[in-house]
Amino acid sequence: MKSANRVSPLNFLRLHGLVVILSLLAEWIGIIKIPAGVGTLLLLPLFYTFALAIVLNPHLTTRFHALVPPRLSAAAAPITLIAIMPFIARFGSTIGPATDQIVSAGPALILQELGNLGTMLIALPFAVLVLKMGREAIGATYSIAREPNIAIISDRYGLKGLEGIGVMGVYVVGTMFGTLWFALMAGFLASMDLFDPHALAMACGVGSASMVAACSGALTEAVPALREELLAFSGASNLLTYATGLYVSLFIALPVAEWLYRRLNARRQKKGGTQDSTEQASGGEQGGDAVRPEQQLGRTALTLAAVCVVGWLSNTISSGELWGALPGMVMLYLMTLAGLAVTRLMPFYLPAVAWVSLISILVTLPFFPGSAWLVEQLSAVNFLAIVTPALGYAGLALSRHEFVMFRRTGWKLVIVSLLVFTGTYLGSAAVAQLLL
Repeated sequence: MKSANRVSPLNFLRLHGLVVILSLLAEWIGIIKIPAGVGTLLLLPLFYTFALAIVLNPHLTTRFHALVPPRLSAAAAPITLIAIMPFIARFGSTIGPATDQIVSAGPALILQELGNLGTMLIALPFAVLVLKMGREAIGATYSIAREPNIAIISDRYGLKGLEGIGVMGVYVVGTMFGTLWFALMAGFLASMDLFDPHALAMACGVGSASMVAACSGALTEAVPALREELLAFSGASNLLTYATGLYVSLFIALPVAEWLYRRLNARRQKKGGTQDSTEQASGGEQGGDAVRPEQQLGRTALTLAAVCVVGWLSNTISSGELWGALPGMVMLYLMTLAGLAVTRLMPFYLPAVAWVSLISILVTLPFFPGSAWLVEQLSAVNFLAIVTPALGYAGLALSRHEFVMFRRTGWKLVIVSLLVFTGTYLGSAAVAQLLL
């Protein structure tokens, strides 16, 4: 790193302090609900933190350079992935205690998760062949871009590459309009009588609490006689998506998206189409030279401790807990560090997000010694509050190049996002319908 851009420990402290302030402000604002017809627009603290960080980003405007100089933006980039890891550990800890429910679920509930592959089957060809998008189409279409999906892209490519631009673009669109879109689709399809309402309810479980609430709420309004059944089906489906979605996205959806993109891009070029201008800045631009977190465990342990403190402080407003949440945050720190250590020691490569998730599932299984105490301590840590700071680091880390790319493809990402949500819902509903 050039000496002019070196970041001192004091500047790192300044960066973490800034993210604490942004996160606390966002959590204080809370969830804003905007009624919109059959659905509701839900604006979450995650979105505010990301938006505020972008406003302060030195590559967007020079107005805040005194507060956030470019060297702080550069320092935030490698922290983003580490900051997401405690959320993945907390995410996994919700799965272990629910294993009995997951095992008892029927095959329709389990296999309908594969219907989420409809995201890329509809959206990816349109993005590549019609909108002429580059590799940002991979990040945008392999999932509905919720927090675990951001973690996968961050771990695989980094959020500073085209794939990161794609997943973050769909994340923002989903945060603002996803709940409304799923509510509209559910109500519309229920009125058409093309699908069994139970299949539509299962398709609501896309791994987002706000989206499943809006989707199932619209369904119960359309079919009030089945209210309790539909809520139960959508809740169980969402639970299974939390349990399996990370692994389906990592081991099936992302490889398929990569393969399909290569085929579509080759077809586009064969027909005389020009390569997208952003394509040369493609995939894994961060992955080639950057040191992965598990390769420098000592430095990563210190950074992880800092982001856990930031997450702990961010958690105080939403949960009302400070000291009561400390044991849970310490456990998340240890589970995350253990996952990173396993990633480094294993003779084969599996992304750190997968190992962190697997370890957190293991230690919260009912038969694991002390799991009941551990689950109780983790209950004081709000599920989404600890990912709020990660979006703050992500917003500050965006470079000038990313802003140029986003301006060029932003309107395309809105269209692709709606196609992604539509493909996810229709694909899951179709699979569930076949299995019912």
